[in-house]
Amino acid sequence: AGDQQAALFGQTCFNPGQAKNTYGTGCFMLLNTGRQAMASPDLLTTIAWGLNGQVDYALEGSVFIAGAAVQWLRDELKLLGNSAESEILASSVPDAGGVYFVPAFVGLGAPHWDPYARGTIVGLTRGSNRAHLARATLEAIAYQTRDVLESMKRDSGISLEVLGVDGGAAHNHLLCQFQSDILGVPVERPAVSETTALGAAYLAGLAAGFWQNTQEILKNHRVEQRYAPKMDAAGRERLYAGWVRAVERARGSPGKTGRVTDLVDQHQRLFSGEITKATEFSQRHHFFVSSVSSVVKKSRG
Repeated sequence: AGDQQAALFGQTCFNPGQAKNTYGTGCFMLLNTGRQAMASPDLLTTIAWGLNGQVDYALEGSVFIAGAAVQWLRDELKLLGNSAESEILASSVPDAGGVYFVPAFVGLGAPHWDPYARGTIVGLTRGSNRAHLARATLEAIAYQTRDVLESMKRDSGISLEVLGVDGGAAHNHLLCQFQSDILGVPVERPAVSETTALGAAYLAGLAAGFWQNTQEILKNHRVEQRYAPKMDAAGRERLYAGWVRAVERARGSPGKTGRVTDLVDQHQRLFSGEITKATEFSQRHHFFVSSVSSVVKKSRG
């Protein structure tokens, strides 16, 4: 499994409709779609994992700039002494004061795929200050996650019930609460936030026979913090509408968009041709893992 697929497994998102979001330099959201490989015009279709000769799939949305935007505040604007100060500074104001920050430093990733978009700050007034910009930066991470989720809901028909979060920024309480507010669903941070390594360990343990099935793994899962939505639907949609307008201002010229979308289409075509190969590989891998597990069990005995 890849790193994001391992994180999905580490979050114990074993069932279709379960999703996780990993906050790092960028952020990466995966939705388990079960045995069905769903095509999407704006997201990547990927293999989640193969167990017992069966392949599970996922939709993946990659946001290019998340924690890197906080690093920009720290390193380039010198607004922060360290990244952790972003929460303290942002919490000193009740909201972003109408400021939106679209951190399109390298274009926009999923679901926009616009390499010509550029970083944009809108809504500044004489009353705007460094705290408003810090808050707008954290909120931008949550808004971009909602952009991805909107595409996932449209393409899969699945309504998310809870979002598992991990990575360094998952310890930012303001971000997690706003993430829950802007999505309208609970956000849960597990006790072990390094879920990529945890997922890899779970998969290796299953292969070696340390765990017999995913039900045993579920017994290990613990939620450290749960954030429930506090914002009403009208406020949520009003704020998100402002974000959508800000993104439109950041977009590249109409004649220069679409190249990355073409790459996504190419990926989907190649992926559909690889599904049969992946299934056959998973079946062979299952036979190999079973053989290894037998050897491990004999060595224990």
